[in-house]
Amino acid sequence: MTATTMTMIAKPVTMPGGTCGAGAGRSATPPPDSARIDDVALLRAVAAGSVAAFGVLVDRHRPALLRVASRMLADAHEAEDVVQDCFARLWQHAARWQPSGAGLGAWLHRVTVNLCYDRKRRFRVVTIPDLPDMADTALLADVQIEADQAHAQVAAALSALPERYRAALVLCYLQGLSNAAAAELLDLHIKAMESLLFRARRQLRGVLATQAVAWRDLVAVGEAERRHAP
Repeated sequence: MTATTMTMIAKPVTMPGGTCGAGAGRSATPPPDSARIDDVALLRAVAAGSVAAFGVLVDRHRPALLRVASRMLADAHEAEDVVQDCFARLWQHAARWQPSGAGLGAWLHRVTVNLCYDRKRRFRVVTIPDLPDMADTALLADVQIEADQAHAQVAAALSALPERYRAALVLCYLQGLSNAAAAELLDLHIKAMESLLFRARRQLRGVLATQAVAWRDLVAVGEAERRHAP
C-alpha cells in the first residue's frame, strides 16, 4: 500500500468527531441515515471510493475489534496498530469482498484475530497489560478499585494462555459471541470449538486460582466492557 493510500485510510480512524477526510475525487459527505444502512451497502460505496462510507464502517466496528485486539495482545498501542491494519485491508479488498457467513463483522473479527497471531509470533515481546479503563462515575472509589484489580488480573491470566485458548475465551466470554459464531471466525467445526473452549476454561481456571480470581470475574469483566462500549 502506498503512503498516500495509508494516509487516506488513517483519516477516518483518527480524525476527531467521527468525520472523514476525503481524497481527491472521493465522496466525503456522510451517507444519510447511515446508522440504518447495512454493511454490504456501505461496503459497495467504499468500493466506489466513498471515504464517508468507510468512516461509518470504522465507527461501527472499531470498538469491538479494539476490545478483541487489546485482550489478545495485552497492549493498547499494539491493539491500535492491529485494528488500523485491519481497516487498511478492508479498504484494499472492498471491491472484492463478497457477503458470506456471519457477514462483514465476522470477517473483520477474523482478520483482527489473525493479525494478532501474526504480531505475537513476529515480536514475542512480554508486555504489561495496558487495557482501556472501564469508566463509571457511579461506582464508589473502593468498588472501582476492586473492579480495576479484577480487570488487570483477568488480563494477566488471559495473557498466560496459548493463543488459541485466549482467542476462544475472548470471543465467547468477553465479546459475547455464540459458540457457532466464534467457530466460524476461527475456522473450526462447532464440536472442535466446544472442545477448545473446554480446554481453555480448564487451563484458565488453574491460572485464575493462583491469582485468587474467580471465573465469575472473567464473565463480569466481559459484561462490563460490553455495557460500557460506545
